[in-house]
Amino acid sequence: MDSNPALCAAIANHITTSPQQRITFAQFMDMVLYHPEYGYYSSNAVKIGFKDSDFFTSPNLCSDFGELLAEQFLQMWEILGKPVPFSLVEMGAGQGLLALHILKYHQQHYPDFFTALEYIIVEKSPTLRQEQQQRLQDFPVRWCNLEEIPPNAIAGCFFSNELVDAFPVHQFILETGELREIYVTTDSNEKEICSSFVEVTGEPSTPQLAEYLDLVEMNFTQSAYPDGYRSEINLAALDWLSIVADRLQRGYVLTIDYGYPASRYYNPRRSQGTLQCYYHHRFHDNPYINIGRQDITAHVDFTALERWGQKCNLKNVGFIQQGLFLMALGLGDRIAALSQQKQPLSQLLQHRDALHQLLDPTGLGGFGILIQSKGLDKTEISQALKGLILPE
Repeated sequence: MDSNPALCAAIANHITTSPQQRITFAQFMDMVLYHPEYGYYSSNAVKIGFKDSDFFTSPNLCSDFGELLAEQFLQMWEILGKPVPFSLVEMGAGQGLLALHILKYHQQHYPDFFTALEYIIVEKSPTLRQEQQQRLQDFPVRWCNLEEIPPNAIAGCFFSNELVDAFPVHQFILETGELREIYVTTDSNEKEICSSFVEVTGEPSTPQLAEYLDLVEMNFTQSAYPDGYRSEINLAALDWLSIVADRLQRGYVLTIDYGYPASRYYNPRRSQGTLQCYYHHRFHDNPYINIGRQDITAHVDFTALERWGQKCNLKNVGFIQQGLFLMALGLGDRIAALSQQKQPLSQLLQHRDALHQLLDPTGLGGFGILIQSKGLDKTEISQALKGLILPE
């Protein structure tokens, strides 16, 4: 297996110096993905795209995804009364492709909006930030941490594409009807450090886990849930949303990701949770191999984001599938217009295939898009966002 020995040693050391010689799965996942030196997103391990990579995202397919999002951002600016600046805060910007497509489109088609635009990128990964800075060097983009943005400083939109699924999650399991947390420790009989990580169960590490389940109204003591049922709780997503809501004065939060409402997320038949690992375009469910060399994700519980958002003064504007959202913004017209374009047949077919992938309900088209707002008056709230108006 292709694990990073230095990262394995750092994790093992963290375990041995922790009380009870164990750490939560969330702590393990955080180190695997975000350790400052050796984490998947902190080192050169992260690879996004089609060739020699681990996974791809919508912006890798074509520029249309970003261009249609750009249309939605334009309308948000208009609804808010065309504030200057209008801040677009992209959180977790990957290779910077989405930012490039959005900024280019605004520059070419809506110069007034482009002039009013302040584009901010929040990026934890030094490697990805460097790639973004190189790709976006011709545009006025600012990089910072969320914590560096003052409270109530942003008029505009915070948005993310496949960010929340990469937040570290707590894992739990049902044992004889009791909710137990899954911890990670080391097997002292295993000589290879990278092969020594094993799971143990114990009492929940924090009462916040039970509070989260209360928030989404899930009761696992029901007989419908089998013994051994396991799943995840994403406390980090709530912390993140709290900060975003605090920094937003007026405007929107737009979250794009794969996930479900809580009732589907915690369906009794989904008995092994949603945790997935991505390595060279293959996915599996073992986070204890390829440590530091593979991505680890969990689906997003959109009910938790909606309800926690309400506690943070965010109003629910709408929740929709990505395919329907893009169709409402004009993707169908773009597909229809392809036949009129003068380009080689191979390029035409490739572009058409990319657009259909954005719509595919079993793939990217099935992603959820949650839009929340803060600080809007009654007139602004009454104006429906284009992406949420279903085509006839």
